[in-house]
Amino acid sequence: MKIFCIRTVKMSSETKTDVILIGAGIMSATLGTLLKELVPDWEITVFEKLESAGEESSNEWNNAGTGHAALCELNYTVEQPDGSIDISKAIKINEQFQVSMQFWSYLVNSNLIRNPQDFIMRLPHMSFVHGEQNVDFLNKRFKALSYNPLFQGLEYTDDPEKLKEWIPLIMEGRTSNEPIAATKIDSGTDVNFGALTRTLFDHLKSKNVDINYKHSVHDVKRTSDGLWELKVRNLDSGNVERHTAKFVFIGGGGGSLHLLQKSGIPEGKHIGGFPVSGLFMACNNPFVVEQHHAKVYGKAKVGAPPMSVPHLDTRYIDDKKSLLFGPFAGFSPKFLKYGSIFDLLTSVKPNNVLTMLAAGAKEMSLTKYLIQQVMLSKEKRMEELREFIPNAKSEDWDLVVAGQRVQVIKDTEAGGKGTLQFGTEVITAEDGSIAALLGASPGASTAVQVMLDIIQKCFPQHMEEWEPKIKEMIPSYNESLMENTELLHDIHTSTAQILGLEDKKHANEKSDTRILQEV
Repeated sequence: MKIFCIRTVKMSSETKTDVILIGAGIMSATLGTLLKELVPDWEITVFEKLESAGEESSNEWNNAGTGHAALCELNYTVEQPDGSIDISKAIKINEQFQVSMQFWSYLVNSNLIRNPQDFIMRLPHMSFVHGEQNVDFLNKRFKALSYNPLFQGLEYTDDPEKLKEWIPLIMEGRTSNEPIAATKIDSGTDVNFGALTRTLFDHLKSKNVDINYKHSVHDVKRTSDGLWELKVRNLDSGNVERHTAKFVFIGGGGGSLHLLQKSGIPEGKHIGGFPVSGLFMACNNPFVVEQHHAKVYGKAKVGAPPMSVPHLDTRYIDDKKSLLFGPFAGFSPKFLKYGSIFDLLTSVKPNNVLTMLAAGAKEMSLTKYLIQQVMLSKEKRMEELREFIPNAKSEDWDLVVAGQRVQVIKDTEAGGKGTLQFGTEVITAEDGSIAALLGASPGASTAVQVMLDIIQKCFPQHMEEWEPKIKEMIPSYNESLMENTELLHDIHTSTAQILGLEDKKHANEKSDTRILQEV
């Protein structure tokens, strides 16, 4: 005799709120914190399907933590056909990171964050290249950036003896006569976005934000009265809850695309996603770890995508200094590290199938690159590492699975149908009632600027009222730091002091000079 078990799902009553944030990552944490400062009386509800905040893309093991300010990332400065270097993207990203630094400083100064050293540390950012052509490129890049006030303090050298001082681990055992060069700037940072995310959610909880972990959003639809209704499953009880809100932010990392599609807004059509997983080599030898103190970015190989830029990173995770090298790309059909193997398949819809097919035809080189990456043995990965550390030993390094990224595919005027995007994309409804964040780098580092852009697009009727408070939190709001060098200097000085990022050596030198003058 067969026994059939029927599981009953209880439908709860509908709950109304002002704002719903989907996903408990750095983006939702930032938007929620901004809104709570601007309108403390608004009710905010958060849904996260995992057990705690910052466990997907924002997690410290899934995120490079570079504090992207375009100080060392060579793919943000493109060499033009005439040989000149276009630094416009580097300027934009640097100014956006300055916005994040100002907001974090405001939170610390207001005692909303108490220990900035828990999530941010000063760490040199470097670019390192070899080969005559790449050395020439780096020299031209250095000259183009060094005249810009945003990149003050950038140094360049092709002197092997100087390089031994800067990067002893990378120079040890290097026997090739191939030209090499590097740039260094000491004002770079290492940011633990996982720790920052958890800190911000602790703050939001203290402000009575309703944070619901182990709650998975299954559907998003518009109601007849213009609100958004979410169908949410409580993963503990199995019950399905209904929640409505005036504004919804979809910040669920790779999971955002499916929910954007379910919303049905026209702006979400003809958009696809391609998942790329990341792998890093982590050093398990403390003696080796202590020999390196910088984030060193190289140049992607010809034909490799921007996401593959190799870098050797000092990281501070769980109060411990770590050393990681990567990223190595992998492929998984999942859109999230803890997602479903059907994510890619179910993201293909009638309105984006041609976009996806066009991307597939265009990106054969990317497909080939991913296949090659997946097939790499540990020793092959070690060979790539030895381009940075010639004396690297296989037994000192372990493979670590990092985060999952979903690169946006959309139709563009410049690239045509099915163009792969490597940046961060914000999709908003025409009436501003719903917004979704898609894409990847520079992502977390520019979270504050991205969330301010969403606030401007979605709440234009409040901007005049909110602007004084925004200026209090972010003094450079609506101003160009590159053009206002006095403001730039003031912001650099204040954020360094508040976040504990001052150059101790330089500060001591200034102090000694002051004492001598007084004597």
